[in-house]
Amino acid sequence: MTDKPTNEGLIKLADEILAIESHAINSLRNRLNKNFIAACNLCFNTLGKVVVCGIGKSGHVGGKIAATLSSTGTPSFFMHPAEASHGDLGMITNQDLLLAISYSGETDEIVTILPIVKRVCTKLISITGNKESTLAKASDVHLDVSVAEEACPLNLSPTASSTATMAMGDALALTLLNQRGFTVEDFARSHPSGSLGKRLLLRVMDVMRTGNEIPIVKSNVNLRDGLMEMTKKGLGMTAVVSNEEKLEGIFTDGDLRRNLDKGVDIFKTQICDVIHKNCKTISATVLATEALRLMEKNKITSLLVVNENNKLIGALNIHDLFREGLI
Repeated sequence: MTDKPTNEGLIKLADEILAIESHAINSLRNRLNKNFIAACNLCFNTLGKVVVCGIGKSGHVGGKIAATLSSTGTPSFFMHPAEASHGDLGMITNQDLLLAISYSGETDEIVTILPIVKRVCTKLISITGNKESTLAKASDVHLDVSVAEEACPLNLSPTASSTATMAMGDALALTLLNQRGFTVEDFARSHPSGSLGKRLLLRVMDVMRTGNEIPIVKSNVNLRDGLMEMTKKGLGMTAVVSNEEKLEGIFTDGDLRRNLDKGVDIFKTQICDVIHKNCKTISATVLATEALRLMEKNKITSLLVVNENNKLIGALNIHDLFREGLI
């Protein structure tokens, strides 16, 4: 029975493991050759879906690769090779491409279905650690992810090889993303939920105050009326508009304090004489994250929303963005 490692020994071992895995990924850079280009072009030109197949650790990695492909513009799904032999091969059409993962290249469950897959699928791409394997030789394109050693101290558990396979899958998926001209907007359409979806999809029109919620006064009222409107609506400011409802400026609680310090009479002073006439505004169709960026850049907490004719249609406070989870 070996002695338990010291704390320093644990750190040393972890560092060695990460070094092995880092080397495994870096070594892939020397294998980005014509095979990788061919794999990209096969996936790009496939009329159907990229069907990813693997078992064990390769299956878990394959599921992640299929998910990454799907979320970045390449329709894909995962097929378990054992289930494929019991009916799931019917999921594949003659317009699909099979991406098979097996580090040994000799996984029985995958080798067994190769003859049928070759008849059904248009093309076969393999990711293995053995270019002389049955799977590699049966493929139209083979991607080599062989590693010098596993990070496992026993050199048994798939570790560095799994990491290298996942990295190669990421390289393929994200190269295809670029090849397709996949945009942030495209990404948002497949990620509508959660904080990520909100950052990519939520627009100013979805969170702005409208109608009677907007603090608003005409430009000919006195400062007291503006103060009453600010107090009533609770946004720390009021918009000031002309008789034609066009925006003329904004008056904030900060402006109020500064004018009171100057001894301004709130009953005799017209609000149009003390407003910010060149206030920051935003369009309702802009992403809410852009509104947040504008507030942070200008060190303000509110924005007025106007249409193309400079008519006031909404108001936005930083707390509205906070409630939506954007901060």
